[in-house]
Amino acid sequence: MMPTGPLMIEHRLIEKMVARIVQEGKRIEGGGHVDHDFLLDAVDFMRNYADRCHHGKEEDILFLDLRKKHMSMELEASLDQLIKDHIRARDLVRSIEEGSSKMVLGDASAKEQIVNAIAEMGALYPRHIEEEDKRFFIRAMELFSREEKDAMIAEFHEFDRMLIHERYRRVYERWTSKM
Repeated sequence: MMPTGPLMIEHRLIEKMVARIVQEGKRIEGGGHVDHDFLLDAVDFMRNYADRCHHGKEEDILFLDLRKKHMSMELEASLDQLIKDHIRARDLVRSIEEGSSKMVLGDASAKEQIVNAIAEMGALYPRHIEEEDKRFFIRAMELFSREEKDAMIAEFHEFDRMLIHERYRRVYERWTSKM
């Protein structure tokens, strides 16, 4: 298996969740109530699965390994854009979370903030995933030997294995710091 295989599998779940978030955004825009429980779960999914787990493997492993290679200017520009997309996605998730919090505190005008962030997320992710799946990953994998690809897959597995430990260590540290 190529190292990009697990990333593409993760893309399928991210696509489904983004589509569900967009569906919720349209429902809200059409006058539906804001389901803060859904938004809280959506933020958690996007922050922990899409960003920390998925983007984490890309940025902390694949992209770092790529930076050690002699990339074409086109591939390097594509890599830079993908990183900008990840940063923008983080901003959008934060905006959804902040908008939901404002609404819970009584700021009805934050509904527009939520709807706008969701709409932009719905435009960003399909384009981003298509770029990775159909162009970037193919060109990137050409730069790695079979041994490097196998090592990358092993790093991905270890990254995933440690992720839950990292998450709950942060929970402990957050609550300990409040003492």
